[in-house]
Amino acid sequence: MQLYDILIDIHALEEELLDFERKYGIRSETFYTAYTKGEEPEDERWVLDFGEWASVYRTWLTRQAEYRNELENLQQYPFSLKGLVRVAA
Repeated sequence: MQLYDILIDIHALEEELLDFERKYGIRSETFYTAYTKGEEPEDERWVLDFGEWASVYRTWLTRQAEYRNELENLQQYPFSLKGLVRVAA
């Protein structure tokens, strides 16, 4: 994936995460920490959401790492925006 494509994916994932955060009233990081420690949902109706939320969050973490790696690959000099900034149409 190119840097711009990764960024678009990150934004879409963040929108999904925000939907879950608004619905359940906690940040995704807080949720994910509890979820990975095996905490079960209080309500059985939340099970599918929690599974999806965890999946979206893991994908978001992966895309964040991919973005950083791609950025490092593109930058041969100390940090610069030269060649990175792209104006959306």
